[in-house]
Amino acid sequence: MNINKTQFEILVYIEREGGRKLSQREIAEKTGLSLGTVNKTLAELASLGLVGADLRKETQLTRAGLEALEPYRVKRAVVLAAGFGSRMVPITLNTPKPLVRVHGKRIVETLLDAVSAAGIPEIVLVRGYLGEQFEVLKHRYPHIQFLENPLFNEANNISSAWVARGLLQSAYVCEADLLLKNPLLIRKYEYVSNYLGRYTDYTDDWCFQVKGNAIRELCVGGTNCYHMYGISYWNAKDGARMEKDLDEVYRMPGGKEKYWDEVALRVCAKHYRIEVRPCLENDIVEIDTFNELKKIDPVYNI
Repeated sequence: MNINKTQFEILVYIEREGGRKLSQREIAEKTGLSLGTVNKTLAELASLGLVGADLRKETQLTRAGLEALEPYRVKRAVVLAAGFGSRMVPITLNTPKPLVRVHGKRIVETLLDAVSAAGIPEIVLVRGYLGEQFEVLKHRYPHIQFLENPLFNEANNISSAWVARGLLQSAYVCEADLLLKNPLLIRKYEYVSNYLGRYTDYTDDWCFQVKGNAIRELCVGGTNCYHMYGISYWNAKDGARMEKDLDEVYRMPGGKEKYWDEVALRVCAKHYRIEVRPCLENDIVEIDTFNELKKIDPVYNI
């Protein structure tokens, strides 16, 4: 059964929070939909047999509702963790940046915990610099798989995506050095290929220009745009296309110097329709320098 995006968002919220009485107001607040839209859509879903008919008791999906979500299930998370993290020296001289602890927890664990909590079955981490240190993650995440990127010091992060190019269908692709404060951003289901982004009046960092929900341009610096975060999702069709495009761009002159995000958002943009998935300023923390780390965690002020 085909469902529209509004129906999808409500089904996803009920699947995660169901088994209890959910008010229409709560669903509206958490999904960003209007109360009227929620009221109308719940009636549609009940008539289709996708949610329980008596929403006055408990709100839950039917078997048909779960089956309707199944085509949108995320299969895996691919984590790009091969880089050196030169701006975090001296802490990264002996420790890969994703394994640096912030308030006692490794940066990458904030992401891996969210992936596990969402019920995503596979975690694939691409490692390079001091790669053997990532073995410590097996204690907490025994199902984690590692891919080796021997070219991490010779190419940009496109080399890590290229190593994992056959694993991008129905998958998140995540930079390993983002401190994820809102684990609910990682979901069991995704409707379309997307990047996380935060709306801002101005940024001098990587950002998206957007028309409707679709990303139209990837920029460095912009106004009235979305600040880009390195967490994206690729549906089965786009992930399969990305495998081919990544290989072609990686092998072209100058390809190894590109960021992997440029493949779909610049070089081969005509092949994709990628949406922005909005998030808030405090949902994700980017720690780019050692001084920023010291401001966030006083333990490094020594």
